[in-house]
Amino acid sequence: MTREAFLELTQHALLTAVMLGGPPLLVSLVVGLVISLIQAVTQLNESTLTFIPKVAAILAILVLLGPWMLESMLDFARSILVALPRMAK
Repeated sequence: MTREAFLELTQHALLTAVMLGGPPLLVSLVVGLVISLIQAVTQLNESTLTFIPKVAAILAILVLLGPWMLESMLDFARSILVALPRMAK
């Protein structure tokens, strides 16, 4: 495996990881921020209040974006399998 092939594979893997992990993390961040603002306004300091809305939001995003995420992972796996003979040189 050449250095260029390794760097290309690493770049593709990191880009795929960011694309797949970004939406659930961003939704979790926004939901956590909204719940924290609500807690600050109402002076309700219960740590378990953020857990259920975050889990529900992440599950909703995974249900909505699940097919796209699966297709992205399959495209990445296909590209690796197709490039495998080229990398073995």
